[in-house]
Amino acid sequence: FRIMAGKVKWVTDIEKSVLINNFEKRGWIQVAENEDWNFYWMSVQTIRNVFSVETGYRLSDDQIVNHFPNHYELTRKDLMVKNIKRYRKELEKEGSPLAEKDENGKYIYLGIKDRTFLFHCHITTALRPSSSTVTWIMKPCGKAQGKGIFLINKLSQIKKWSRDSKTSSFVSQSSKEAYVISLYINNPLLIGGKKFDLRLYVLVSTYRPLRCYMYKLGFCRFCTVKYTPSTSELDNMFVHLTNVAIQKHGDDYNHIHGGKWTVSNLRLYLESTRGKEVTNKLFDEIHWIIVQSLKAVAPVMNNDKHCFECYGYDIIIDDKLKPWLIEVNASPSLTSSTANDRILKYNLINDTLNIAVPNGEIPDCKWNKSPPKEVLGNYEVLYDEEMAQSDGPDRDLRSRSGQSTGIKGNRARDSGKPILTTWK
Repeated sequence: FRIMAGKVKWVTDIEKSVLINNFEKRGWIQVAENEDWNFYWMSVQTIRNVFSVETGYRLSDDQIVNHFPNHYELTRKDLMVKNIKRYRKELEKEGSPLAEKDENGKYIYLGIKDRTFLFHCHITTALRPSSSTVTWIMKPCGKAQGKGIFLINKLSQIKKWSRDSKTSSFVSQSSKEAYVISLYINNPLLIGGKKFDLRLYVLVSTYRPLRCYMYKLGFCRFCTVKYTPSTSELDNMFVHLTNVAIQKHGDDYNHIHGGKWTVSNLRLYLESTRGKEVTNKLFDEIHWIIVQSLKAVAPVMNNDKHCFECYGYDIIIDDKLKPWLIEVNASPSLTSSTANDRILKYNLINDTLNIAVPNGEIPDCKWNKSPPKEVLGNYEVLYDEEMAQSDGPDRDLRSRSGQSTGIKGNRARDSGKPILTTWK
């Protein structure tokens, strides 16, 4: 009994080997959901039940879970758009230099999700000025893995879809299936003629103050069919959607490498073809987008002390090396499609647990959640709000003139962009 008393007792409703092997490696003890537990790696469906008003469940100081109660403020597509727009307006009212606009009225530093609209509000206005060369992508707000996504380039197409759809009530506030519509990036960066996106992992230990970590071992996901902007291929998802759940059904899918590249391979490729300086600038901008998206939802996020979250960020890069935020996933896939995939995700969980459950000991929610650098593994501190605030209230303004340190060094100051600090 004395031996078991000091061991972390774990539960999960996601039966993945990369999770279970990590728990067992630590000598933790598996228990049933209705028993006393310290650590619960749960699905997004379960987290709703744990924190629902009806259950009246209260977590104790020695219990932690892997989701914030209302994570959907960031991971549901329509809510993310709403929160980012609210964040920009608030900064604008405060007169923040981050909300500066160009001569065309577009945000210079906060252009993330600029051309994304809630379907029922803005679709007609959004499409009216479009020509045959403009393509839009429609996504259901509450689905993942590419389900329900389609492309259009004419308003008549969406009107027909609305009439034919069995869920035509989507235009009402009480619709069962809400959609967002975004300007499709029809000039993606191609490698080998194929479109790809980035899957990056970001760990948030607390939202107030915001403290987040970037995982260095992300990867690229490639389409199996060469890209073409031709309108005749709008229905070919093997051309347009990089989701593995879709691409693995393609005739040209490679089961050995899974159509994936590591982020480090992408950096080497870009440095050799575009140069090191512009490659560094690209990744600085990716980090900027991620931190700003987290700042946008921080005020509305239920910052429960029992919670942490490992998000899966999807980023696409256009041929001008401009990054675009596609979406954020609350439960990034832990399924291993290749041997390298399994190793990466095992290490991801290992490093996440080292931060979320220090020393593998029974959790203590009163701990300040600021682990020493030596336990971070492949994580790097991306943003620490407490440290940023200690640098002074006018920090962002000074950074615009190159007076403070940028992400991973001093590179970003040359772009004139407000700079974030990577605290190490």
